[in-house]
Amino acid sequence: MAERISTPSRTKQIIEENSFYFKKNFGQNFLIDSNILDNIAQCAGVTKEDCVLEIGPGIGSLTQVLAETAREVVAVEIDNTLIPILNQTLNGYDNVEILNQDILKTDIDTIIEKKNGGKPIKVVANLPYYITTPIIMDLLEKERHIDTITVMVQKEVAERMQASPKEKEYGALSIAVQYYCDAQLDMIVQPSCFMPRPKVASAVITLKVLTERKVRTKDESLFFHLVKCAFGQRRKTLLNSLNNQGELNLSKEDLTSLIISLGWDERIRGEALSIHEFAALTDAIYDKQHQ
Repeated sequence: MAERISTPSRTKQIIEENSFYFKKNFGQNFLIDSNILDNIAQCAGVTKEDCVLEIGPGIGSLTQVLAETAREVVAVEIDNTLIPILNQTLNGYDNVEILNQDILKTDIDTIIEKKNGGKPIKVVANLPYYITTPIIMDLLEKERHIDTITVMVQKEVAERMQASPKEKEYGALSIAVQYYCDAQLDMIVQPSCFMPRPKVASAVITLKVLTERKVRTKDESLFFHLVKCAFGQRRKTLLNSLNNQGELNLSKEDLTSLIISLGWDERIRGEALSIHEFAALTDAIYDKQHQ
């Protein structure tokens, strides 16, 4: 096993030798705790049979661990100043391919086909806070061949992803993620495990992508539109939130009747509804619109 990149002294040495400076616009925070890195690979369930897509490898600390546990790793890094560093730190690993690309513009389907014969891959990443949600939703909404997504994110975001109805963290992101996945919060990671230290705690969460949806609706776009409306102004009742949406083409009386017909109090708020109840609401509104 090669010397670990992830020790504080080695990380500092690599940064100084390459005159690297952290870029705030990329939200760069490098992990400097080897135990955390090992745990991430373990949480992801990476084996020698797996092809892993890593997003934002940085200087290669997590990439190194993945290379030693996976069959193959494709690491996508947007910062071109990190590419020569990655080529240096991962020089001894012939099962790693480094791509200097924006993950949101990367042809992931081609990577899956080329590297894994179209079979589901695992995604592992230490994600920048500022772009966590766009990346995760891009991976999920396009229904790619992905088995699991194990990511380091802001603790608050991880809690929102796996929150349940009536919990304060529960919102549109909770439903969006749980529509496609089973979410498991694996561990909390303190700021001291990073260089530089972020201002808030982080968490590792694993999303197991479902092969069968938890719910089916008559109109998926309407489902997500209703979820967005319901959580747009949390203090409003569901009725008032939906009544402000003229594009539904339903009167307040129609909406009141629908809510009552589903067995709910007309004063119910969106945060009280489960994903299954949002699906039921979607189908009821769809049926009313198509009478």
